[in-house]
Amino acid sequence: MTTGTVTTGALTAPPAVRPTVPRTFLAMMARELRVMRKNFLATFVRVLAQPLMFVFVFAYVLPKIGGGMAGQGGATFSTILVPGLVGSSIMMQAMMAVIFPLMMELTWQRSITDRALAPLPIPLLAVQKIVAAAVQGLIGGLLVFPAVLFIHADGQAPDVHVSNWPILLVVMVTGALLAASGGLLLGTLINPQKAQVLFALILMPLTMLGCVYYPWSALDSVRWLQIASLFNPLVYLSEGLRTALTPDVGHMPVWAFLAALIGGTIALTWFATRTFTRRVLT
Repeated sequence: MTTGTVTTGALTAPPAVRPTVPRTFLAMMARELRVMRKNFLATFVRVLAQPLMFVFVFAYVLPKIGGGMAGQGGATFSTILVPGLVGSSIMMQAMMAVIFPLMMELTWQRSITDRALAPLPIPLLAVQKIVAAAVQGLIGGLLVFPAVLFIHADGQAPDVHVSNWPILLVVMVTGALLAASGGLLLGTLINPQKAQVLFALILMPLTMLGCVYYPWSALDSVRWLQIASLFNPLVYLSEGLRTALTPDVGHMPVWAFLAALIGGTIALTWFATRTFTRRVLT
């Protein structure tokens, strides 16, 4: 008598998808983009409020009442404002997108610990925050363009045209990354209880002395201020945008602002990732 054997085929489960560093990084970026999409209206209002008021007063109201401010070399003041306000919006939005959320994550219930448990090295977690904030900064700069281009009095239209697309793209991207890495550094160093110092001693001087309302070359008659302003990163972003958008207005040499933006981004990113890693691990 022959006994037959029945072979039962084992069901094999599909291979598990293991998290990798690139996949985790992209997942975190996708989360940031979803949050930005949900908060788009609030971001839109926050980004446009201050530039709209400046453009409305300086490019519309003052020329209407006969008190318009003259630009450099025959350029209208609105022409001077366009690159400065776009650069200021990129800088402020990128910094704000990382400073205050990071302060809360590092202090209130240490919620940053949840992020640190992800399969991602902590320095790369810092880089992810920089990239996400830089994206918000770029969006802020793009939102400001229509306002500064189309709000003006009769005869005060800005003379703006892109003379060099590669420089424009490099300046906007590196400027946003520089601002975001600086924001990450400040967010890890400043005590949240002293956040008002951030506005009074850092953000306000950064904006008012960042060549937003005048080109850097116009400071020749105030030589000490022209030299001191070289420590302001917004100067290089404003001058880079001025080179690409309003080339007929005096601007800083290309090599100078490119070296400052690229070198500053590398240096600040290195310092910011070190301080961020130290704060997360302590």
